[in-house]
Amino acid sequence: MKAFSINRHIVQRLGFSFLTLITTLTFVPVVWVILYIINKGAPAISWEFISGFPHDGMRAGGILPAIVGTIYLTLGTAIFSVPLGIGAAIYLSEYAADNTLTRLIRLAIINLAGIPSVVYGLFGLGLFVIFLNFGTSILAASLTLSIMTLPVIISTAEEALRSVPQAFRTVSISMGGTQWQTIRRIVLPEALPGIITGVILGLERAAGETAPILFTGAAFFLPRLPHSPFDATMALPYHLFVISTQVPEMPVQIQYGTALVLLTFVVIMNLTATFIRSRARAKRQW
Repeated sequence: MKAFSINRHIVQRLGFSFLTLITTLTFVPVVWVILYIINKGAPAISWEFISGFPHDGMRAGGILPAIVGTIYLTLGTAIFSVPLGIGAAIYLSEYAADNTLTRLIRLAIINLAGIPSVVYGLFGLGLFVIFLNFGTSILAASLTLSIMTLPVIISTAEEALRSVPQAFRTVSISMGGTQWQTIRRIVLPEALPGIITGVILGLERAAGETAPILFTGAAFFLPRLPHSPFDATMALPYHLFVISTQVPEMPVQIQYGTALVLLTFVVIMNLTATFIRSRARAKRQW
């Protein structure tokens, strides 16, 4: 019996050591990449770089049009995808019956999440740019990115809604609340942390994608800021691709500086989501 206890202790130690090793192998490369980008890109960061327009064949100047374009595309994606995604999740979680049709819908959503982004770009080109005649514009790119992010938002929001204990719904309805009142006042606030996680994951993917906006809304170079949803725009991921592959004699620090700005944009989104999520979790009743 004592030997069995010792063996079990050794197996447990080996298991913990293996998990620690896997965590380290995952964490260290990510930290190294971030530090490398900071080291290479920090010298390029200045007020002129953030607030200026590119010039001299984009080998000098700033990246303001790309920053503004990325913000516009992210906001446009949020406007179209967040209400629709959360609404679809509420229907699937709270209203839809568990039958063959809803199971097929969930399977389709999961499959849509795995489609390559370039396919979404071609779809957006055919539907929004050509058929609906939106042209190469912020609107067409935002709608394309919205379709691409919807599966992530729907799946995570539905799981967050399903994680709320059924007892909450039962008590609310037994006290005279309607189903919608229960969802709006009880279920949604309790599921908010998980919903925010899904929304941020989807928007971060949209902010960092190149292929969909390449076909639908991104411009190689614009000397001005967009004034309308029907204007094309520069964007950080496409701009980074262009200056890294298409512009000869491009200073390396500008490439890494652009990457650092994009990384900072994503980190700010994460920190904002973390703050909202922590406040929502503090108000949880379970």
